[in-house]
Amino acid sequence: MRTALGVAVLLLAFLGNVFAQTYPAKPVKLIVPFPPGGNTDIVGRLIAQKLTDGLGQQVYVENRGGAGGTIGAEAAAKSPADGYTLFFATTGTLASAPSLQPDLRYDPVKAFAPISTLANAPVVVLVAAEVPVRSVKELIDTARAKPGQLKFGSAGTGHFVHLAGEMFKIAAGVDMLHVPYKGVNAALTDMLGGRIELMFDAPAQYEPHLQSGKVRALAVASAKRLARLPDVPTTSEAGLPGYELASWFGLAAPAGTPAEAVARVNAEVLKALTARDVV
Repeated sequence: MRTALGVAVLLLAFLGNVFAQTYPAKPVKLIVPFPPGGNTDIVGRLIAQKLTDGLGQQVYVENRGGAGGTIGAEAAAKSPADGYTLFFATTGTLASAPSLQPDLRYDPVKAFAPISTLANAPVVVLVAAEVPVRSVKELIDTARAKPGQLKFGSAGTGHFVHLAGEMFKIAAGVDMLHVPYKGVNAALTDMLGGRIELMFDAPAQYEPHLQSGKVRALAVASAKRLARLPDVPTTSEAGLPGYELASWFGLAAPAGTPAEAVARVNAEVLKALTARDVV
């Protein structure tokens, strides 16, 4: 029995070394659990390109949006654990959704093998240019004068952007109407079209509209101002202390993915995160 066990251990070690030397031998799929155009898609495609360069095989993005990201998360969790499916993990899919959806069909802890953190994105209070408010105080005053009339959008019920809006309502003591969409990009389109007034989200995909003046940033929900938005005050500076929150993005694989694959992707991600264009 000892001899057989020893042979088995040596065989597994040999197969592990062979896998590490040949992985990846074909294209790798990265499931982004939201539609194209949003923050997750922007970061996901950037990382996919860097992984393509580093791994020597095509890493392609598959957008699987819906249900606040949980449809894509479930698809990733149930994919073969062979190293050829990666998952773009988010605050909503692995942190808030399990608390809000008791019928979730994946375990956020047991279903995934963590690979790396990718980014942290502080929330920015954003309003359409047509909304006649220029500060958080004016926004709160308007919301109190018109309870339930101001509308904020999100990528779906339970999505982080939705929770950010609900937390703002609690912190400011106001009532606003939540309007869920199938993705943040659809919500942004309606904000630009004047159908909703505001959103609470990371600023990446809004920068062109901030620069053009179609969207106005009132405050950043972080302890310090953002270098890319130096003139936008923090929520504390804007008169709403305690409202600080950020979403995080990460990379994972289905549980049971070979450790050699996880280590290889992790090493390439760490290289990518130091690249000037990624930073």
